Amino acid sequence: MPINSFENYPMSWKPSIDKNKKPIYNVISEQLEHDIVNGILVPGTKLPPQRELANYLDLNVSTISKAFKVCELKGLLSASVGSGTYVSYDALSNAYLLEDTKPKHLIEMGATLPDDASYEPLLHQLKIMLQESNYEKWFGYGRYGESSWQKDAAVKLMQRSGFETSVEHILFANGGQNAIAATLASLCKPGDRIGVDLHTYPGLKTVASMLSVQTVPIKSDKYEMSPEALEYACKNENIKGIYLIPDYHNPTASFLSVEKRKSIAEIAKKYNLFVIEDASYHLLNKEPLPALASFAPEQVIHIASLSKSLAPGLRLAYVAVPRQYKEPISKALYNLNITVSPLLAELTARTIVSNQFEVLIEGHREQTIRRNQIANKYFKNYSCLGTDTGIFRWLVLPGKITGAAFEALAPQQGVQVYAADRFVVGNSSPERAVRVAVCAPETIEELEQGLAVLKQLLDKIK
Repeated sequence: MPINSFENYPMSWKPSIDKNKKPIYNVISEQLEHDIVNGILVPGTKLPPQRELANYLDLNVSTISKAFKVCELKGLLSASVGSGTYVSYDALSNAYLLEDTKPKHLIEMGATLPDDASYEPLLHQLKIMLQESNYEKWFGYGRYGESSWQKDAAVKLMQRSGFETSVEHILFANGGQNAIAATLASLCKPGDRIGVDLHTYPGLKTVASMLSVQTVPIKSDKYEMSPEALEYACKNENIKGIYLIPDYHNPTASFLSVEKRKSIAEIAKKYNLFVIEDASYHLLNKEPLPALASFAPEQVIHIASLSKSLAPGLRLAYVAVPRQYKEPISKALYNLNITVSPLLAELTARTIVSNQFEVLIEGHREQTIRRNQIANKYFKNYSCLGTDTGIFRWLVLPGKITGAAFEALAPQQGVQVYAADRFVVGNSSPERAVRVAVCAPETIEELEQGLAVLKQLLDKIK
């Protein structure tokens, strides 16, 4: 024990460790992780300054720094220059939002599933493919050089969403999540930092945590990432890149304005940041805003996945990659994928080139608008953000109830929704809100039942 007594000294964490175990930094990090997991240290708790904790434990500051870094790389802690180190709000959040099986006796309004629209255009193309004499090739290994025309289809799809690119920039991935993982794995080292929105896609958080890449929350202005805050992070937080969902942002359902897109693109060029533009929801808009990649094509990795706009079973994403990043991302995709399914790649390309994808998109849009109009009726007295073409909404809660408390309450009445706490990053405070997936219920009748339950809960707590 040091000379100065800490017996009555107020500290948020006073660990008791066995100094006979080695290495000491690992003993401290394990105790810290144990106390976070078991709720002794709750999210948002500010830890003692490293020097103060070192004095309390009679250790070197470097030992404490090393222990904190271990937990920071696991996503348990969030450190900010000038503010200190906090237990992350998302330390224990469940990043795997789609359950292995559909929740029994629950109306699913949590997972972002598109409506179950008619998939006849896909079925039509699939039947044609299987009737061809060489149909067996769809079940073998794919070689990109043998089907380069599929990249033309990718370019056409991106043009449909307002982004002009060329085939030499196109790579294929097994869905958007796969593309995100490959990008981070190829462009980041453990300990690197990337900027994200205060609430962001949990799949990104999961991948970053697995790769020991730290996520840095960037302040927003009316749910749009602030260019001023981004520039501050470039100067002070040593970020290497950023991740954005500019259209129908998940989970807040917001849009990044064209002005903000241009500003962020200029900052990316100024600081040589890589930008992951997740365009999963881009095609839901009948007249899409220009992709961020349009303003910084040499910095932006544009990921156009198809599960939300065409069909969830199409586990395929087209990735437009700047020349400077193409080789490392291509190698990462190969090592993560081995190959993209030739069957899905061909089916998707034919659906696009034949313009049948427009039929699918329009069918989804009509159903989505209908569902949102019903949601508007139930939530007319509450703040429910989002547009009629989005497949989920951001419901800001009345009163003082937290998102986590509301998420726990809703299943007791038979409805599943997801709280802001699942999406929050680092030491940011989660908004008192929940994400409501209006297209996840299988039928309109089930949607109305779920909305009625949520309205009853809101009426009771306001």
